[in-house]
Amino acid sequence: MKRALLLIYGVLCLLSAYGQGIASAFSVLRLPASSHVAALGGEHISLAVDDAPSVGFANPALYAGAEPRAIGLHYMTLPDGGSHFGAQYVHDFGERHTAAVTATCLSYGSMDETDEQGIKSGTFTPRDLSVGVGYSYLLSDRFSGGANFKVVTSNYGQYNSLALAVDLGLNYYDPDNDVSISAAVLHIGRQVKTFEDGARQHLPFNAVIGATVGLAHAPVRLSVTLSDLTRWKAKDYFTAGKKLGFGRLAANHVTVGVDVLLSDAITLSAGYNLRRAYELKQAGGSHWAGLSGGVSLSLRRFKFGASYSQYALSAGSIGVNAAYLF
Repeated sequence: MKRALLLIYGVLCLLSAYGQGIASAFSVLRLPASSHVAALGGEHISLAVDDAPSVGFANPALYAGAEPRAIGLHYMTLPDGGSHFGAQYVHDFGERHTAAVTATCLSYGSMDETDEQGIKSGTFTPRDLSVGVGYSYLLSDRFSGGANFKVVTSNYGQYNSLALAVDLGLNYYDPDNDVSISAAVLHIGRQVKTFEDGARQHLPFNAVIGATVGLAHAPVRLSVTLSDLTRWKAKDYFTAGKKLGFGRLAANHVTVGVDVLLSDAITLSAGYNLRRAYELKQAGGSHWAGLSGGVSLSLRRFKFGASYSQYALSAGSIGVNAAYLF
């Protein structure tokens, strides 16, 4: 039992470093599967203009605006040999129905397995895996809704856990005025199989609203997202022992981003995640901690994207996406 607890504790330390929900497990659910979303700060749910197959990871309602038949791959580097990678396939059925199949893996890299005396007995690679299906329905010319259902497993050496999760989302998109407004509740679910110690862990539930607006006289889109709207207590955040006032708590919910459309094919993106910036600064990070950026390239049948962001003190993360449209 002591060995199991030590093993799980070490992995949970990594979970809290990579994810923003320090009181939850299954961090594979919180990391973005889209380099575009990562470049805009990692929380955006209103990118209706992004028709890549990965768009529904952030908000399943956005599958309605994805390319009707496409396959996509994503990969993100993480510190200490970790990585986040996966694939998605999107297929439309008529004018209003779109379905998706997804798989995502969060690997924490190779770790030493030791007993309670600290004697090494081997190595193992802890990982979280999420597989699921998604569906969106075009409710009208401007409204769409959608849902994702996911089975999530965590495998840490000889210990494993299982959870079921659902995402629900809505989107309003006015293409004439280039306005997109979304709301989503993400990672609703329950851990149905616990680790050896029997303690039940929470999924990183996230209530989010967001908007993306294109400027009338410039090739620029601005995005604002408010996330974790059910968390308003200091214990939900990393504070390094400091007291959080209401202003700081409110700021922790905000992520802002900007897209600059250099052409029909090339988009530059940048974002600032206020919570990530504050928590990494409290842990010793630089003033640039909350910034992220990236570029997207859209060709006739191919889409590519790359991003840079920071989720831990030790190193930044580089994400890439590629998609093929049938």
